[in-house]
Amino acid sequence: MALKMPMLKTLLVFYLFLNLDFRRGFLQKPPSSEEKPEDNITMYTRILDGLLEGYDKRLRPGFGEWTTVVNTDILVTSIGPVSDTQMEYTIDVFFRQSWNDERLQFKGPIHSLSLNNLMAGKIWTPDTYFHNSKKSVVHNTTTPNKLLRLESDGTLLYTMRLTISADCPMQLYDFPMDQHTCSLQFGSYAYTNEEITYVWLDTNATHGLDVAEDGSRLNQYYLTGFETHSANCSTSVGESQRARRHALPSAVAGGRSGGHSGQLAALEAGGDQAFTDPV
Repeated sequence: MALKMPMLKTLLVFYLFLNLDFRRGFLQKPPSSEEKPEDNITMYTRILDGLLEGYDKRLRPGFGEWTTVVNTDILVTSIGPVSDTQMEYTIDVFFRQSWNDERLQFKGPIHSLSLNNLMAGKIWTPDTYFHNSKKSVVHNTTTPNKLLRLESDGTLLYTMRLTISADCPMQLYDFPMDQHTCSLQFGSYAYTNEEITYVWLDTNATHGLDVAEDGSRLNQYYLTGFETHSANCSTSVGESQRARRHALPSAVAGGRSGGHSGQLAALEAGGDQAFTDPV
């Protein structure tokens, strides 16, 4: 029995040593207040890297399951000039689109991310185009005038500042006392109604369209109002929805400037009617 005691002591000592070692690990003090938590840059980088991991921008949100809804609204900052000879008009706008992409949901202490416009090239965005525009320009001074904001639930807001020259057919039967209807039509270039649909963002103040107070000063015309609607159009590849904005007739007398007078009726969007797209 005496021969076994040293071994027993050795085993007991070894056991106590391990036990104390484990207890030391569990009873470690929390980091001191001097240790800095994860800084904002590291946190943002971690969230962004996680968002794009496995993300395929070629596929729209809800691909194969549901229709992607794009909420739109427009702030008109200026209208004009209006050309009678070219039958076109120019308009400056802030064009805003909003949609939800569940693939971009994130969790963290922040609930909204304002992203660089370069990020728009790494995620899916609507292929919106202006059907009756002759020329469209995105403002780039001093940087591309685009804003991309992501909410934690995957909702995106994509805003851009545009100058658009659009076709405006005019009936000059009562020149120069004519009243003209000018439209701005936009929608998806490739997707059908089953894939993507546009909805005007309706608020108490506006119905998806607003004109700045100093944005409707025209030398030759009076702007008499505006409304928003939606319409479907048929193309050679299927039916798609195109939001439309055109002028409503109004009994407001025309202005006079330099011997020329006329009326530019209310800006409208849409109407429950279809039209043929030659594309």
